[in-house]
Amino acid sequence: MSEAFEGYSGQAFSLRSEKGRFTLPPAFRNAVKASSEGKTLCLTTHDKWDCLVGFGLSRKAEVEALLDREEEAAYKFGREFDRDIRSIQLTNFETMPFDDSGRFIMPEFLRGLGGIEDSVFFLSAGRVFTLWNPAKLYEMGHEFAMPKAACRALEEEARAKGKKK
Repeated sequence: MSEAFEGYSGQAFSLRSEKGRFTLPPAFRNAVKASSEGKTLCLTTHDKWDCLVGFGLSRKAEVEALLDREEEAAYKFGREFDRDIRSIQLTNFETMPFDDSGRFIMPEFLRGLGGIEDSVFFLSAGRVFTLWNPAKLYEMGHEFAMPKAACRALEEEARAKGKKK
């Protein structure tokens, strides 16, 4: 029996392998497994940032409640809310399997949408996590100072290990 899904925490870095695979880091891999009751990774675009969003299949069950909360908040603050558009944003995602080591192939069109090239930085965001092209992350403002510093350190480490092989 898998452990209960408690969200995502931390950050990690992965270089794209010669076979075109990225590696979902262990902490994220275990949380996706708990959320999906298996090895199914879901990816989509972020609605505000130039990155991708990752999660497990249990997110599907949360969509209607999330839509209700967002619609109520929009009404309360006098903002427009298009439930159909937001539903499209939340329910259109790609699923892909990953192996026991966390290796997965990211579809080319998703890599293009997220600007993902030869590497990806994983950043937790509670119920989901984000996947960044490091160059795109480095363009973000001061509120991303900690993730940018972590990404730089992890990227240097990964590239140094890659040169040793």
